[in-house]
Amino acid sequence: MPLETRRPGESALLLLDAVRLFEAMDVRYAVIGAMAASIHGVVRASLDADALLSVPTHRLDELEQAFRAAGFQTELRRGDPDDPIAAVLALTDSFENRVDLLVGLRGVDPALFSRTITVEFHGRPLHIVGLEDFIAMKIFAGAPQDLSDARHALAVGGDALDAALLRRTASRYGKSAAAALEKLLAEKPAK
Repeated sequence: MPLETRRPGESALLLLDAVRLFEAMDVRYAVIGAMAASIHGVVRASLDADALLSVPTHRLDELEQAFRAAGFQTELRRGDPDDPIAAVLALTDSFENRVDLLVGLRGVDPALFSRTITVEFHGRPLHIVGLEDFIAMKIFAGAPQDLSDARHALAVGGDALDAALLRRTASRYGKSAAAALEKLLAEKPAK
C-alpha cells in the first residue's frame, strides 16, 4: 500500500493511510486530539493526528508488523502499570508526519467506539470521537490546553450536549475527573 503523504505537514493524510489498514484488519478506532477538537469547534494549529484503538494490547505486535509491511515507520511504546495509557504505537513516514495510536486508555467507556461521528475527509470516512467522550477525555487529561479545549467544546456543544452521558463518561475516569467536569459545567454561562 503506497502512502499518500508527499511532504511534511500531512499527518492527517498519514492517518487516512492508517485507517485503510484498520479497515482491512477489522480494528475499531476513534480519531482524538487536534483533529477531533476541530470537529467539536476547537480550532488550533497542530500537525498531529491521533487515534484511540479498540484492540487488546496483545494484538499490538501484529498491528505493528502490518504497518511496517505497509510502508510505515513504527515505534511501539508500552506504558508502566501506573500509566493511564497501556501503549502507544507511533507511525511516521519519510517526511516526519506522525500519527499516534493509543491503546488501553484507563477509564475509557468501550461504548465510545459506537458513539463516534463519521465525517468525510479527502473523500474517505473518518470516525471522530463523539462530543461527550471528547470532553470527558480532555478533562481526564487535565492539562491547561486540554481543559481549555473541554471548556470551548462545552460552549459550542450547547443544546446538542447530552449532560447525563457526559457525567457518566467523565465519572469512568475517576472522582477527580467527575469533579472537574462539574466545575466546568458550573462555569458554563446559562442561556
